[in-house]
Amino acid sequence: MMLSDEKISHTSHVLFNGLISKGLITLKADEQEVRREIKRSFIQALKIGEAIDEIVKRKLQSFSKKIVEGSPEWNILYKKFFEEEEKKRFGR
Repeated sequence: MMLSDEKISHTSHVLFNGLISKGLITLKADEQEVRREIKRSFIQALKIGEAIDEIVKRKLQSFSKKIVEGSPEWNILYKKFFEEEEKKRFGR
Protein backbone atom coordinates (compact mmCIF):
# COMPACT_ATOMS: atom_id res chain seq x y z
CA MET A 1 0.00 0.00 0.00
CA MET A 2 1.59 3.24 -1.13
CA LEU A 3 1.38 6.18 1.23
CA SER A 4 0.43 9.67 0.10
CA ASP A 5 3.19 12.22 -0.40
CA GLU A 6 1.85 14.13 2.60
CA LYS A 7 2.13 11.09 4.88
CA ILE A 8 5.63 10.30 3.62
CA SER A 9 6.70 13.91 4.22
CA HIS A 10 5.20 13.88 7.71
CA THR A 11 6.90 10.58 8.57
CA SER A 12 10.27 11.81 7.30
CA HIS A 13 9.91 14.98 9.40
CA VAL A 14 9.03 12.96 12.50
CA LEU A 15 12.02 10.67 11.89
CA PHE A 16 14.35 13.61 11.31
CA ASN A 17 13.17 15.44 14.43
CA GLY A 18 13.53 12.26 16.49
CA LEU A 19 17.08 11.69 15.27
CA ILE A 20 18.03 15.29 16.08
CA SER A 21 16.34 15.38 19.49
CA LYS A 22 18.01 12.14 20.59
CA GLY A 23 21.40 13.36 19.39
CA LEU A 24 21.73 10.46 16.96
CA ILE A 25 22.77 12.73 14.10
CA THR A 26 24.54 16.03 13.79
CA LEU A 27 24.03 18.17 10.73
CA LYS A 28 26.89 18.82 8.38
CA ALA A 29 24.53 19.58 5.50
CA ASP A 30 21.48 21.68 4.86
CA GLU A 31 18.51 20.52 6.97
CA GLN A 32 16.23 20.47 3.91
CA GLU A 33 18.73 18.32 2.04
CA VAL A 34 18.80 15.81 4.91
CA ARG A 35 14.99 15.73 5.05
CA ARG A 36 14.83 15.15 1.28
CA GLU A 37 17.29 12.26 1.57
CA ILE A 38 15.26 10.68 4.39
CA LYS A 39 12.12 11.02 2.26
CA ARG A 40 13.86 9.57 -0.82
CA SER A 41 15.13 6.60 1.19
CA PHE A 42 11.69 6.03 2.69
CA ILE A 43 10.06 6.03 -0.75
CA GLN A 44 12.70 3.63 -2.07
CA ALA A 45 12.08 1.24 0.85
CA LEU A 46 8.31 1.35 0.19
CA LYS A 47 8.87 0.53 -3.49
CA ILE A 48 11.06 -2.44 -2.60
CA GLY A 49 8.41 -3.67 -0.17
CA GLU A 50 5.73 -3.36 -2.85
CA ALA A 51 7.88 -5.27 -5.37
CA ILE A 52 8.48 -8.06 -2.86
CA ASP A 53 4.74 -8.13 -2.07
CA GLU A 54 3.94 -8.67 -5.77
CA ILE A 55 6.51 -11.48 -6.08
CA VAL A 56 5.18 -13.24 -2.98
CA LYS A 57 1.53 -12.95 -4.04
CA ARG A 58 2.36 -14.34 -7.50
CA LYS A 59 4.18 -17.23 -5.87
CA LEU A 60 1.19 -17.99 -3.63
CA GLN A 61 -1.20 -17.78 -6.58
CA SER A 62 0.90 -20.27 -8.54
CA PHE A 63 0.23 -23.12 -6.12
CA SER A 64 -1.96 -25.89 -7.50
CA LYS A 65 -3.81 -25.95 -4.19
CA LYS A 66 -5.55 -22.59 -3.96
CA ILE A 67 -4.89 -20.88 -0.63
CA VAL A 68 -7.39 -18.25 0.45
CA GLU A 69 -5.77 -14.87 0.98
CA GLY A 70 -6.00 -13.85 4.61
CA SER A 71 -6.32 -17.42 5.88
CA PRO A 72 -3.88 -18.56 8.58
CA GLU A 73 -2.07 -20.78 6.05
CA TRP A 74 -1.80 -17.92 3.55
CA ASN A 75 -0.51 -15.52 6.23
CA ILE A 76 2.17 -17.98 7.38
CA LEU A 77 3.37 -18.68 3.83
CA TYR A 78 3.22 -14.98 2.91
CA LYS A 79 5.44 -14.05 5.86
CA LYS A 80 7.86 -16.90 5.11
CA PHE A 81 8.18 -16.03 1.41
CA PHE A 82 8.41 -12.30 2.14
CA GLU A 83 11.32 -12.90 4.51
CA GLU A 84 13.00 -15.16 1.94
CA GLU A 85 12.74 -12.42 -0.71
CA GLU A 86 14.16 -9.86 1.72
CA LYS A 87 17.12 -12.17 2.40
CA LYS A 88 17.72 -12.53 -1.35
CA ARG A 89 17.82 -8.75 -1.74
CA PHE A 90 19.53 -7.68 1.46
CA GLY A 91 21.35 -10.77 2.69
CA ARG A 92 19.76 -10.58 6.12
